[in-house]
Amino acid sequence: MLNHIRPALVMVVLFTGLLGVAYPLAVTGVAQAAFPSQANGSLVKDADGKVVGSALVGQAFVQPAYLHPRPSAAGEGYDASASSGTNMGPLNADLAVRVKDDTARLKAENPTGTIPADAVTASASGLDPHVSPQYAAFQISRIAKARGVKEAQVREVIENHIEGRTFGVLGQPRVNVLLTNRALDARLGRPDTSSE
Repeated sequence: MLNHIRPALVMVVLFTGLLGVAYPLAVTGVAQAAFPSQANGSLVKDADGKVVGSALVGQAFVQPAYLHPRPSAAGEGYDASASSGTNMGPLNADLAVRVKDDTARLKAENPTGTIPADAVTASASGLDPHVSPQYAAFQISRIAKARGVKEAQVREVIENHIEGRTFGVLGQPRVNVLLTNRALDARLGRPDTSSE
């Protein structure tokens, strides 16, 4: 009977070694050599080398001097261990109340602006690191006022951080919130948040 089982055991050991060890090591090696930043999570570091986030994972920014992300339904908001949408349909009363409250808050912030859809809708993952250029532009007056600078200065930073469609055809133009906020600090100085 062992003679019948031996070929199957040899195949299991062979494929385990090939697909479970050799292939993952080869893919990891190629990724580390060709795309080291992406392979390590696209981590963003401050001047001291401390990790402040990932360019691929959204995080909450609530101070008025910063670009705000989309709403998040991941855990208590931007919780990477609870990534998900709300599963609330368009007729859900809780969703309607949240959108209404968010809309009222945004109208108070910018009474003359048109509120973009991504300003009041969460992404499917709840961790989207991007906003639309329209939502970023909607926030310019609040950011400029909070930083005590001209709107043109904020607009320039945001426009310099608009990412185009992937390969020129996939997706929509977008603005990475973390990278843009870091650029705002670099260009305009860190805002005083001690009174907030």
